[in-house]
Amino acid sequence: MRSSKQPAEQSDDPRPTPPVEPALEDCCGSGCVPCIFDIYEQQRERYQQELEAWNARQAQRAAGRKAGAQTRR
Repeated sequence: MRSSKQPAEQSDDPRPTPPVEPALEDCCGSGCVPCIFDIYEQQRERYQQELEAWNARQAQRAAGRKAGAQTRR
């Protein structure tokens, strides 16, 4: 069952979820390669790319709905 807060067009294409930033105490401080903060940065960059792609898909869907609504008039 779809949440009433989430439009149908988003239920089949959910918004990407941002990664959780590690706390300072999550780092062991031993100079790991990659460090947990390096991994977080990579995840954050991937999230940004996924979010941009998702926003583009949502814009396309909105444009398609608008065009479809104008055609039915």
